[in-house]
Amino acid sequence: MYEHLLYTTRESIATITVNRPSVRNALNVATLEELASAFDRVKADAAIRVVILTGAGEKAFVAGADISEIAALTESTGEEFSRRGQAVFDSIESLGKPVIAAVNGYALGGGCELAMACTLRIAAQTAVFGQPEVKLGVIPGYGGTRRLPRLIGKSRALQLLLTGETIPADDALTLGLVDAVVPLESLREKAESIAQHIVRNAPVAVKLCLEAVNLGNQADEAKLFGRACGTEDMKEGTRAFLEKRAAEFKGR
Repeated sequence: MYEHLLYTTRESIATITVNRPSVRNALNVATLEELASAFDRVKADAAIRVVILTGAGEKAFVAGADISEIAALTESTGEEFSRRGQAVFDSIESLGKPVIAAVNGYALGGGCELAMACTLRIAAQTAVFGQPEVKLGVIPGYGGTRRLPRLIGKSRALQLLLTGETIPADDALTLGLVDAVVPLESLREKAESIAQHIVRNAPVAVKLCLEAVNLGNQADEAKLFGRACGTEDMKEGTRAFLEKRAAEFKGR
């Protein structure tokens, strides 16, 4: 179905792979549109509970945007370009299902922004992160100036944004930009292990946790808790606990 992506499913887990290894999986407009389509597909498929997002090959997750496309932008087309990318990345962040970024190499510019739009980030030891847009005369356009400070704090985010420097995976872990660092050969296994742990939990409760955290101070936690209490899954989960057995959640 896709020219620039691979889309596979197994046991309630969808894996989306940006598949442009010859250009280090750079994000061009066509790939961005395919990402939007793929995540719409995930959202519509009740059988899919978790997504793993990664890049093809061993060199790059997504090494950035297509610079030839950026070079042709004007003030008006640049704003449109940015808003479209933001809409796609916002839809990933608000998908209602966890998205695990398995960062297998370079995650620069738009690639770093894509990883930050995901719920969790697991990095290979060879991964490299950065927002080097200032070196091109622009700024991050896909939500990087919003998400980076939220993840690592304003001052540390500004240091990366203003210098355009890149950092290795271990430094990204120290800063809180990623959640775990593993050898490259263990990356997929680690991401799948986390995904499987999530799949075993109540789907509605997982969705409500995501909603509460994404809304932050605007979330009415009590109301969301009440919604969870009204689900069949809550009845099953509490009953299974009291009966000392594994719960069988139905997502309703």
